[in-house]
Amino acid sequence: MAEKKVKITLVKSLIGTKQSHRATVRGLGLRRLNSSSELQDTPAVRGMINKVSYLLKCES
Repeated sequence: MAEKKVKITLVKSLIGTKQSHRATVRGLGLRRLNSSSELQDTPAVRGMINKVSYLLKCES
């Protein structure tokens, strides 16, 4: 059975954001603008995406 994946891309700058939001983006494996990461679709990852959703573009 294939694991569900979610692809996220950082589309907005981290300048002027809260320190905890920067740490969350870093935890998602994103470094710079337009960088992408493909992660397992777990409740923990969904919560992190939800926290910084205004900075990201998300694809299933």
